[in-house]
Amino acid sequence: MHINTVNTQPYNDQKPGTSGLRKKVAVFQQPNYLENYIQATFDCMGDYAGQPIVVGGDGRFYNRPAIQVIIKIAAANGCRQLLIGHNGLLSTPAVSHLIRKHQAFGGFILSASHNPGGPDKDFGIKFNIASGSAAPEQLTDAIFARTKKIDHYFYASFDDIDLNNIQHLQIDNLTISIINTVTDYAQLMTEIFDFKLLKEVIKSKSLSLCFDAMHAVTGPYAQHILESVLGAPSGSVINAIPLEDFGGCHPDPNLTQTRRLTALMFSENAPVFGAASDGDGDRNLILGNNFYVTPSDSLAIMAANAQLIPGYHQGLSGVARSMPTSQAVDRVAQYLEIPCYETPTGWKFFGNLLDAKKITLCGEESFGSSSDHVREKDGLWAVLFWLNLIARKNKSVKEIVYEHWHKFGRNIYSRHDYEALDLILATTVFKQLRDKLSTLPNKEINGYVISDTDEFTYHDPIDGSHSKNQGLRIRFKDGSRIVYRLSGTGTVGATLRIYIERFTQDATQFDTDPQIALAPLIAIAEKLCEIKKKTGLTKPDVIT
Repeated sequence: MHINTVNTQPYNDQKPGTSGLRKKVAVFQQPNYLENYIQATFDCMGDYAGQPIVVGGDGRFYNRPAIQVIIKIAAANGCRQLLIGHNGLLSTPAVSHLIRKHQAFGGFILSASHNPGGPDKDFGIKFNIASGSAAPEQLTDAIFARTKKIDHYFYASFDDIDLNNIQHLQIDNLTISIINTVTDYAQLMTEIFDFKLLKEVIKSKSLSLCFDAMHAVTGPYAQHILESVLGAPSGSVINAIPLEDFGGCHPDPNLTQTRRLTALMFSENAPVFGAASDGDGDRNLILGNNFYVTPSDSLAIMAANAQLIPGYHQGLSGVARSMPTSQAVDRVAQYLEIPCYETPTGWKFFGNLLDAKKITLCGEESFGSSSDHVREKDGLWAVLFWLNLIARKNKSVKEIVYEHWHKFGRNIYSRHDYEALDLILATTVFKQLRDKLSTLPNKEINGYVISDTDEFTYHDPIDGSHSKNQGLRIRFKDGSRIVYRLSGTGTVGATLRIYIERFTQDATQFDTDPQIALAPLIAIAEKLCEIKKKTGLTKPDVIT
């Protein structure tokens, strides 16, 4: 192959966020924009020559062209082996698993997760390291620094690789393997869950289900595992074909975006179990017959019942949650007498705890949960966990949740998202709230007395690193709390997320709608930051 040295100029906006670099497709299509970022990553990766590198994405628009760029830059930089998903598809948890299984140096994941896809929508790229975890801040900071100085990249000249056929190719010293998308991941799931039991209950029709793949990457995985292997009726997986624009839908597995699934699950003909996953397959929505399980409750219930799952029958070493996630799992950890860690939002913060074997399960309120089987959140894993739990307990989703609440109490919880806000306005609102935090303790608002406030800083117990400015916390003397965060997962403006939580052991409140039960705290949240007043908005864009 011929290696070209291509002169380039740096861009100043290539700083990765908690989930890599996310921009509009048009930004990535600028001359040398993607090439600069890939070369900067190779410049900072270290000695990768003798180990495989995994490449795959969620199939969104620009996925295939980006893979061809990665292949040619990898070849030009001396990479010797690439493992690429069939049709360019690999879910994020599948990439993590492949890295670990094949002892790869790392992997490129092409995705903007739950963000919309299409020519005028979003694209993203991130690099995962040899443990299967997303790159730590030390590496992403180094990559960003390199992008600001880069003046050339290396590019190999050969025809584009056919991604449509499973095959092995040799180009000089580079081996390229186009591999089956689902086989390795499906095998891993059989090692964790009781597939024999699941086949029996599905065959008996006592466990009916509907899984919404949202025209995203989990479609092939879900059809293979749920329908082909476990025997769910054909059509149990809906929106199963991955599309570059996700069928014009927003692949975020929440009650707002999964309208077809939600309508079914809250109808008279609802199956026993419903679920969805997002663009790259790492998030999950869990539903029962006319019942919604919050991600925070889902994590707590999985932790409380993990011993019923074959892969976790020996117990848990510990659990972890992101700071804004409800404290429901904390109560389970206290009962089980195991550690519970509170981390910033961003899955990479769980990586050190998992590698050090401090935790077995982890999750965050933004529809993500997983375990030590990979180093990413895993949507289909959570679905199989719940299916296994339903089959083992022989109870409905609602019965399982209420059983949990009667034992541990209910953390009534909700998240309000104000999306695509003007960046300056959102930043100003956030700064004004931060500036008055110290004046709030001991104040009474709507009958709630504020006990303390702070801006969350995380001290990593494994590597000693510190992560500051991770969200504003307002706690009340009855244990309730409000959390504010500016989210970095979007590509336009800013998203302000407000998390509201209070605890009750009063069983008469178990049926209460969270928006009603939390109404006084929701009013306090608005009074403190005045986001509606300052934007003119009448309600959040998304409520979960």
